[in-house]
Amino acid sequence: MAAASPEQQVSRENDLQSYSFDLTGRTALVTGSSRGLGYAIARALGHAGATLVINGTNTARLEESAASLRADGLSVRTAAFDVTNEESVVGAFATLDAEGLEVDILVNNAGIQLRKPMVELSLDEWRSVIDTNLTSAFIVGREAAKRMIPRGRGKVINIGSLMSGLARPTIAPYTAAKGGIKMLTQAMTAEWAEHGIQANAIGPGYMLTDMNRALTSNPQFDAWVKARTPSRRWGKPEELVGTAIFLASSASDYVNGQIIYVDGGMSAVI
Repeated sequence: MAAASPEQQVSRENDLQSYSFDLTGRTALVTGSSRGLGYAIARALGHAGATLVINGTNTARLEESAASLRADGLSVRTAAFDVTNEESVVGAFATLDAEGLEVDILVNNAGIQLRKPMVELSLDEWRSVIDTNLTSAFIVGREAAKRMIPRGRGKVINIGSLMSGLARPTIAPYTAAKGGIKMLTQAMTAEWAEHGIQANAIGPGYMLTDMNRALTSNPQFDAWVKARTPSRRWGKPEELVGTAIFLASSASDYVNGQIIYVDGGMSAVI
């Protein structure tokens, strides 16, 4: 076989570079990113080169997180808005527009948990979890897509869960919302893929986060997670970020409508 010409070699190198994990020049909005998984994802995207827009409703915590990210040498601004409030979301995007910030990458991460038997749930409690974990991804995703579609490019990453495909007692609204995230991701793909937008989801397993602190400190539940997970341990937030960088980058330009489970193998076994 004849050796590649210098021109062919340059072409191949250019092709590889165009499908890289480098996020330089892109802006990433991560909802619910003042702490936990959202903060870890935002930090990783920043280190991959992205300009960050971090979001939350607690302005003091948001500014503290932004200061920490800036101390890491990252470019970051804050956007304090309620992801469940349509008017608030629309206003936040209008502000970003006025500042000349184009959101190239959206990570719908904001979420809450409520543990209670289904027969004891009030309708307000149900709606609160559904609105925060599912409806917000629609509202924020819609506003981002309105701007991505004319540009012909964009990345939407929805944070699902192991519960996007499985269920456990006492977390019915969370399970319903995360199952909805899986299908919302596919609906986004059905409508937006032709416009150069890739919409995918990440399904974390049991992670060492503040949301799971009550579970990690429960000896019986801790033992159950370790016995049920093939990796025999809880996941760490930083173990999620490689998948996020992949889905945010041009390396995933032909990946669309998928949910990638990062769960130590729990969803693969019975």
